[in-house]
Amino acid sequence: MNKLKHFVLWLDIPVEAVDNHKISAYIDYLLDKRLSPKTINCHLGTIRSFYRYLRDEEDWQVSNPVRKGKSLRLARPLPKHLRDEEVILFFRAIKSRRDRAMFMLMLRCGLRVEEVAHLSLDAIDYQQNRLFVYNGKGGKDRVVYISNDASDALAEYLRVRRPLVKTKKVFLVEKGRCRGKPISVRGIQKRIEIYADECGLDVSCHQLRHTMATQLLNADADLVTIQDLLGHTRIKTTQRYCRVSNLKVQRDYHRAMEEVMKKTAQNPRG
Repeated sequence: MNKLKHFVLWLDIPVEAVDNHKISAYIDYLLDKRLSPKTINCHLGTIRSFYRYLRDEEDWQVSNPVRKGKSLRLARPLPKHLRDEEVILFFRAIKSRRDRAMFMLMLRCGLRVEEVAHLSLDAIDYQQNRLFVYNGKGGKDRVVYISNDASDALAEYLRVRRPLVKTKKVFLVEKGRCRGKPISVRGIQKRIEIYADECGLDVSCHQLRHTMATQLLNADADLVTIQDLLGHTRIKTTQRYCRVSNLKVQRDYHRAMEEVMKKTAQNPRG
């Protein structure tokens, strides 16, 4: 049964009398039938289009009962991260100094793929072991810090990077007609796809960033610190990592429970 017919058969009032409250009741009805939020949103889209047709094509004097923004929030998948042994396997497949440096900056500094592609030479501060990320997501600037292994990987690449090119962008195309020009976001993504295929792992640029956040959380880094390093506007975005960081949850539980048991043992009668 198509979605519009399903809706009309459910109605117990004329089509033109439907209002926002009736649509809310219909959503409850669909939820009771255990339809997914994605499917329910498809129903709402069909009904919205139907009323738009009645108004624009048939000249019915009706307002659209499916208001703009009237949809169910879809569940967001948890961020995926690599296990430690998968990180080792992935980097073992990388022979290019440029590629190792690019992906180490994602894994250790939490850089987005766009931020790696746009990284400039003057954004590197080796004295303070840090990078300046200019005009990141949302137009924000931030400072991130470089671990020793990421710093070494970057230094090794810069030693072989073509010194006479005019661009200040750090990462350059190494072969073909575009040799010496800044590598594109898609170019970086293609490189990680090649390595993922070689080592048989499901790896993406964003997964390396997720892995960095999860590893820091498991190492007891403060959530606000991780938020600042990743450039998240809202702490809620960073808090999603708590749901995948089982090691920290497990460790925090046992540490707290030890304290609880000590107090219980000292005062067994409450």
